[in-house]
Parts: sequence; C-alpha cells; structure tokens
Amino acid sequence: MSIQTWTFLLVSASFALYIGIAFLSRAASTRDFYVAGGGVSPLANGMATAADWMSAASFISMAGLISSLGYDGSVYLMGWTGGYVLLALLLAPYLRKFGKYTVPDFIGDRYYSQTARIVAVVCAIFVSFTYVAGQMRGVGIVFSRFLEVKVDHGVMIGMGIVFIYAVMGGMKGITYTQVAQYCVLIFAYLVPAIFLAIQMSGNPVPQLGFGGSGADGVYLLDKLDGLHAELGFAPYIDGTKPMIDVLSITTALMVGTAGLPHVIVRFYTVPRVRDARMSVGFALVFIALLYTTAPAIAVFARTNLLDTVTDRPYAEMPDWFDRWEQTGLLTFDDRNGDGLIQYVGPAAEVQNELTIDPDIIVLANPEIARLPNWVVGLVAAGGLAAALSTAAGLLLVISSAISHDLLKRAIMPQITPRGELLAARFSAALGVGVAGYIGIHPPDFVAPVVAFAFGLAASTFFPAILLGIFWKRTTREGAVSGMVLGLLFTSAYIVYFKFVNPAANSSQNWLWGISPEGIGTIGMILNLAVTIIVSRLTPPPPREIQELVESIRVPGREPAR
Repeated sequence: MSIQTWTFLLVSASFALYIGIAFLSRAASTRDFYVAGGGVSPLANGMATAADWMSAASFISMAGLISSLGYDGSVYLMGWTGGYVLLALLLAPYLRKFGKYTVPDFIGDRYYSQTARIVAVVCAIFVSFTYVAGQMRGVGIVFSRFLEVKVDHGVMIGMGIVFIYAVMGGMKGITYTQVAQYCVLIFAYLVPAIFLAIQMSGNPVPQLGFGGSGADGVYLLDKLDGLHAELGFAPYIDGTKPMIDVLSITTALMVGTAGLPHVIVRFYTVPRVRDARMSVGFALVFIALLYTTAPAIAVFARTNLLDTVTDRPYAEMPDWFDRWEQTGLLTFDDRNGDGLIQYVGPAAEVQNELTIDPDIIVLANPEIARLPNWVVGLVAAGGLAAALSTAAGLLLVISSAISHDLLKRAIMPQITPRGELLAARFSAALGVGVAGYIGIHPPDFVAPVVAFAFGLAASTFFPAILLGIFWKRTTREGAVSGMVLGLLFTSAYIVYFKFVNPAANSSQNWLWGISPEGIGTIGMILNLAVTIIVSRLTPPPPREIQELVESIRVPGREPAR
C-alpha cells in the first residue's frame, strides 16, 4: 500500500480510538470535567502526563532542532527534561496537597485576592494560547504532507477531533484519551528509531547506536562532523550560541515547565498526595523513552539528509523530496543554474540553495531512510497524537480558567454546577476556535513558539507558585506586582523582536546577548525581585494563610482551611 493509504488507515484508526474513549468517559460533573473526578490511577496519570507534556514540539520539532543546530539544539532537551524533574520534586506534591483544581485557583486562595486570581487567569490564557499555536501548527504540517490536504484544512480536522473529546469529555475524557495517545506516539517514535539504529550502526538500541560506528568503521558523530566541515557548517558537536544565551534559554525552559498550568493540573486528578508522587515517577520514565531517543534520531536524520541531497542532481532526487517541496517546508533555488543541490554553511562562498524547515526532519526521516511505508504512516499518526494530546490539555486550562476561576470564583459565585459545566464546555469550544485560527496563521515554527510559552510561564507563574509554597511572608500585592511585571516585560521583548522589528533580532541588539527564547529567565528574576521587595513593604498575609502555607509543607498534616 502507498504512504497515503497507510497514513489514512492509521490516522483514522487512532482518531476512532480517541473518539470512542471520549464517548465512554464523558464528564457528568464539574469535578469530572476539571480533574477527572480525582480518581485516576498513578500509572494512567503518568502516561497521560507524559502525553500532555510531550507536545508537537517534543515529537516533531525537538529532534529537528537538534539535527539542524547540533549542540545548540540541546538547550531544548536539557531545559524541558530538567524542568520536569524540577516540577516533580519541588512543586507537584505541595500543589496536590493544596487541593485546588487550577493554578489560578491556587494563586487566588493562597494570595487571598480576587485580583491575583484574575491576573493568574489572564496569564494562564495568554500562556496556553501561545503554546497551543505550536500544536495546531504541528497538526497542519502532518495533514498537509501525508494526507495531501491544505494546512488550514488539516488544522480544521484536528480542531474537530479535539472539540469532540475535550468539550464532551473534559479532563476525564482527555485523561484516558491521552493514555491511548501516549501509546501511539511512543510506538511511532521508537519504531523508526530502532530501524535507523540497525540500518546505520547495527545496534538496535538508538541511544547506543548513534554513538557507535557505521559499516565503514567510522563513528557516526565523527562522520557528521566531517560532513559539516566539508560543507562550511560549524562542527555538529560544537556550539555557536553565546553561553549566556544557552544558560538563559535552558533556565527559561526549565522553570517554565514547572509553571505550565496544563501540566500542573494533572496532579489534581489522582486521589492522594502519594499517588501524585508516584504518577510523577511513572511520567518521568515514559518521557525519558522519547527524550533519550531524540538525539539519536537527530544524528541519523542529519547524516542521511546530507548524504542524500548534497551535490546531487535535482532531477534525480527521490519522490519524498518532491512531496515535501509541495508543502513549502522544503525549497530548492538553483542559484547558479548547474542543476546540483548546493547545501552549504555560512562559511562557504556559494550561496545556500536548499532551505529546510526543521519541523520536517522527524516526519521526513523514514522516507529519507527508505523505511517501509507503514512506518511513515505510523510516524504521521504519532505526530498527530502528540499535538492533539497537548492541545486538549491546554484547551482545558483555558476552559477552566474562564468557567471556574473567572466565572464561578469571581463574577458569578452563585452559578449552579450545571451552569458551570455548560460554561466550561462553551469556553472549551471557543478555545478550539481561537486555537484553530492561530494554527492557520502561526507566528513561527513549532518549537520556538512553544519556547515563548515556556518563557511566559517562567516569568509569571513559577515565582508566584514557588514563593507561595516556600515563603509564607509573600503577600498578594507582591505576587500581583511580580506577575504583571513578568508578563509585560517578557511579552513585550518577544513581540518587539519577533513581530515589530524582526530585522533587529540578532545577538548584537539583544539585552545582554539574550534571545527572545531565553528572555523568560530575566522576566522570572524581575518577578522574584519585585515580589520579594513589595512583600517586604506591605503588611504580612493573614495568620490563617500563613498556617495554610505551613500545613501543605508538613508531611501528614492536612491543609488548614
């Protein structure tokens, strides 16, 4: 069967599975809609958390960035992995013990302020919509290439699927759908990696194979470094980014992960604090399966790509090249008219004739390596599973922020549970529509867009959550001031360099040499500093709030209410 037929069958089967699960586990109450009734097992929650956290950026873009950037791309790998460990050890158990549905709920009660709650709602919506743009972009890329539909039509199909299980099932439907999506995405990620590891190194373990040697006895990384040097690129294992920027991006991704509301809410879906800790451990294992494989896929893909296209006649390129050209994500401009593809680095005299969007690396890799057609279709299904699982979690955050935190807790406290559930579903439907629009008109390719979301989470939520748990003297005035400053500073910096004046987006013009992807670290530092200073200058929190903070940190003690 053809690639398109295999893709259609596998994608259709996975979509039917997701819709069936959502129908069987549809939400019947607000507790089901927000936290899946609080009865999810640690193993299932670990899988759902892994699927929720491993977005299109993890599945589609991360290996692509490592492949194209080499050592510089490792900041995404280090930041996202380290951030999950930080969240697991430092925040998750305490937030679960606090017992609220959402991050704005925690901030509103911890800081005894409706203003703090509303600011947190704004931040949650802002971060979630920024993040969901990358997911819908990933959906469009997969559909446009493998099912040969326009990107905007692909986004609309994805919107329809998410609408069914997010609006109907809420967190309950999303949780069990994400368990299935994790199984699909990890299988889709590992199968081609194992094929490639055997093909290129003779070792079936990708994590070991990419550090080994090929049939010619040359280590793959040495071969890749040599190919880079011949083409005028920097050596693959050397970095070119300033160290301050590497540190800033890694830190922003790390603390941003610990402040992402759609990940944090997963720890409210288990019955006990102990279960939250166990689900964190399971999730870390499930995440490690993909994240330790990404560098191997990057090396395999980069080596295959350079061997396949460099100085080869354009007329003799295989079919996959033409198919990806049709998506606009791979372009060839024969500048010297010799019919050969010149793919060269900045040091070469010949201008580069080949432009490759990093987002296609993982998706095109099986075709480049000439793996079976069913493997190509499987990868497409996995990419969709990764994008849709995270998109659903983000849309639930938007829904709960509007219906629970804004409507129920601030504007209409007398609303009935039925009315709140209807409002939650309407908010989720509205979120799907806005997310689809952003997906059709995305600001950039997947991973950088997601990196901006992490920077915004780092500069807004992380300091408020960290200080809210570990410093009982933090006041509402301090928290609100810090979140507002962090949001304004970070978003203004990103908007200026990425949208208002993109021509100035270079290290010479950046503040202290820090790129927009890493500026969340400075926003976080400003947030922390302002929160601490303002808290010291304002009256301390009420006694009951200070006792509440103490109680959630003491093992075995129930939070004071």
